[in-house]
Amino acid sequence: MTNKRGGVLYIGVTADLPARILQHKQGKGSAFCRRYGLDRLLYAEPHAEIADAIAREKAMKAWKRA
Repeated sequence: MTNKRGGVLYIGVTADLPARILQHKQGKGSAFCRRYGLDRLLYAEPHAEIADAIAREKAMKAWKRA
């Protein structure tokens, strides 16, 4: 999730993407998203196993923002 082009990024894992996006748009998502007004989905990718999704999340969080 982000708030604008080149803005703050939030990376997370969910089993129900449409519901999670709605939570963020309604201000009921994570405190981080509420603090920075993150309400735009930038990117999503499916994974068959939760362990794979969590590993990918951790790898993406380690990236440089540039």
